[in-house]
Amino acid sequence: MSYQLAQINVGRTLYPLDDPRMAGFTSRLDRINALAEAAPGFVWRLQSDSGNATDIQVGDDPQFIVNLSVWRDAEALFDFVYRTAHREVMVQRRQWFEPPAGAFQALWWVPAGHRPSPQEGLAAIARLQAEGPTPAAFSFKTRFEAPDSGGAAGTDLDPAPWCVGWS
Repeated sequence: MSYQLAQINVGRTLYPLDDPRMAGFTSRLDRINALAEAAPGFVWRLQSDSGNATDIQVGDDPQFIVNLSVWRDAEALFDFVYRTAHREVMVQRRQWFEPPAGAFQALWWVPAGHRPSPQEGLAAIARLQAEGPTPAAFSFKTRFEAPDSGGAAGTDLDPAPWCVGWS
């Protein structure tokens, strides 16, 4: 395959990361990141010397954090997000994160070997918010196959049965 799937999700924490009320989130980062790295289809994730991306600032707000990774395909990412212990943490996100005002996750295809920047990911979220799902930025619910797939239609993946939404 000459393309891989990039994903970004963002959020603004309710409290600074060193606040004791964030311990339920921060204490699980290493375990969940190791789980991702061991997952079938995992390729790469954004991280600093700390081993995670929570201290990589992409703006002026230290409580705005990004999670950026690359996967073999949407099915591999979906399985990790919704069918592993990652789901347990995600279901509790209301304890640690503000409800998003708009799009907070985007998927898009990148050439194999490309490591997207946080700015590239933020642009994908902005594109998804402004234009809706397109081949340049989409979601699990409305997704597009890799550009080299020969036009094969992808099966949309609905996360609703596995994860309670924000509403």
